[in-house]
Amino acid sequence: MTEPRLPDGFAVQVDRRVRVLGAGSALLGGSPTRLLRLAPAAQTMLNSGRLEVHDAQSAQLARTLLDATVAHPRPATGPSHRDVTIVIPVLNNAIGLTRLVSTLRGMCVVVVDDGSSPPVRVDDFAGLHCDVRVLRHPVSKGPAAARNAGLAVCETDFVAFLDSDVVPRRGWLEALLGHFCDPTVALVAPRIVALNEPHNMVARYEAVRSSLDLGQREAPVVPYGTVSYVPSAAIICRRTALEKVGGFDETMRSGEDVDLCWRFIEAKARLRYEPIALVGHDHRTTLRKWFARKAFYGSSAAPLAVRHPGKTAPLVLSGWTLLVWLLLAMGSGVGYVASTVVAAITGRKIAKVLSAVDTEPREVAAVAAQGLWSAALQLASAICRHYWPVALVAAVCFRRCRQVVLVAAVVDGVVDWASRNANVDDDSKRVGLFSYVLLRRLDDIAYGLGLWQGVVRERHLGALKPQIRT
Repeated sequence: MTEPRLPDGFAVQVDRRVRVLGAGSALLGGSPTRLLRLAPAAQTMLNSGRLEVHDAQSAQLARTLLDATVAHPRPATGPSHRDVTIVIPVLNNAIGLTRLVSTLRGMCVVVVDDGSSPPVRVDDFAGLHCDVRVLRHPVSKGPAAARNAGLAVCETDFVAFLDSDVVPRRGWLEALLGHFCDPTVALVAPRIVALNEPHNMVARYEAVRSSLDLGQREAPVVPYGTVSYVPSAAIICRRTALEKVGGFDETMRSGEDVDLCWRFIEAKARLRYEPIALVGHDHRTTLRKWFARKAFYGSSAAPLAVRHPGKTAPLVLSGWTLLVWLLLAMGSGVGYVASTVVAAITGRKIAKVLSAVDTEPREVAAVAAQGLWSAALQLASAICRHYWPVALVAAVCFRRCRQVVLVAAVVDGVVDWASRNANVDDDSKRVGLFSYVLLRRLDDIAYGLGLWQGVVRERHLGALKPQIRT
């Protein structure tokens, strides 16, 4: 079946991180990285990396660039806020609920009370200038069931789901709705940032490294990509598309948002992450609650692996780059020589792929180096996060493994600290290197505990299985 084309006036902009090769004859980038060759007609249509849709041919090229994840949408207009119903699932958070509804002036709001005590009443929102409807579950059924209950009574074209511990910032809705002028987009999500000024070390860490904050870069939501899912704390969905995939999976108490994203993608829908739109979240900042929440997130990996085989892989990298780092980890002269040989072979393979376009040796070297460095960071992160119980045993038993684990823990922590703090303008939110690395390791321990508990409970190793590509 032919999918609807992009409307006239819709534009796309090539991502600034994409490499332009062969005098504009090819684009190298995206997530995962790919080489996209452009026909002469396509090269002509791209003006300084921007393309505006005005006919069927330009619409097809724009779609190709978007699906190759090398360009981002620049929609002209979008639906109105009158086309949106806000659904808020809540359990025993009256203060947060009132705070949220007070920011939704003029909106149609459905509050789903998932067993709160005392119950939520319509009178609680008197004077807040919203059209509020309250549904109630006498006994808690979980956030997925609460969202589905709200969805069932919505009649607008779009449904926004907001948790009771968030507060949208000005302009969030307009920034998200514009993406729906692409008729194939089923879900759009904002960037989730800290609601309150950080008051302790955990709060400062969460302000720059929250599991809900997916960063400053816009992206399509695709498995193995820069953004592989979005949290349901704040999302907007096309109602008919959400109903078509069956809503949220009510059997999942954790990871139901990830499952929804991946079911959308399996249904050939498109999803976007839009960081211009900001929603504040009341982070857990006491050490015990913070640690427990990280473990809770980790517990969803195994159930997701059962439902979506391969998509939860802790590592996605080529066998050649993996071999380079394994040989280096041996720490012997033979290992160093062998790793150099394998790295050279990898470079030749990359050069062969790029031979179809006019590339210089330094460009080939840069692509190869970037791939090796990316693989190193993936390995370091996986050792400390997903595989830390195995790494700990290996470090206790073998001196060389102990050195590898220590290097991985330091490199991963320092690189992550540098990248996160580079984007922080407010000095009050910065975290010192030592404190950051310590909390990063605690974050990984908590997530790993939840992950391994889920693996044992599900009796399924899919969440631990790496994906090695040729």
